[in-house]
Amino acid sequence: MAMQARAERTREALIRAAADVVDDNGYHGATLVAISRCAHVSMGALTFHFASKSELAEALVERAARIAGERAAGAVAGQVSPLRAVGELLQVLARLLDEDVVVRAGSLLARERPDIVPPWHSSWTPTLCRLLKEAEAAGELRRGARPSAVAGLVMYLLTAVEVQPRTDPGQEFRGAAGAMSRLWPFVCHGIAAAPA
Repeated sequence: MAMQARAERTREALIRAAADVVDDNGYHGATLVAISRCAHVSMGALTFHFASKSELAEALVERAARIAGERAAGAVAGQVSPLRAVGELLQVLARLLDEDVVVRAGSLLARERPDIVPPWHSSWTPTLCRLLKEAEAAGELRRGARPSAVAGLVMYLLTAVEVQPRTDPGQEFRGAAGAMSRLWPFVCHGIAAAPA
């Protein structure tokens, strides 16, 4: 049992190290040597757990998806308004992008390596789509704002707030969560039904 626990700790350390290295250098700049050094494990231990960089990247994206899915479910539980729940979901995901290197690296890998399955957003996109359908049924969406089109817009918005801090560190709103807090009200105003 002790060996199994040690193996699990090594695997966790490798996923975390891969997230750190990918977050700093992207997929193509991340080397297995750098990841093994960051995890403080030998290359033999790394290749015992992950046969290739691609396999390690897949495990990282799966972990990011699980984290995001769990947090997304918690964020929308008990929300009365589906459209407000969408806003809360986006804020939680943006905070994760700021605070959790595994989620941030998983998101980056989803853009750099779209062939990795499942993408990190696969765990929360169904919740988003369900909420938007509920918002439409409740009359919360503007006439003509189709849930599928709004879901696409939301995906673009989330990608934009994740990428912005990487490309413009001097921007006026802090991190992905700050950008989401500032931008979501404008998007919501454009998609929400006019008050009766």
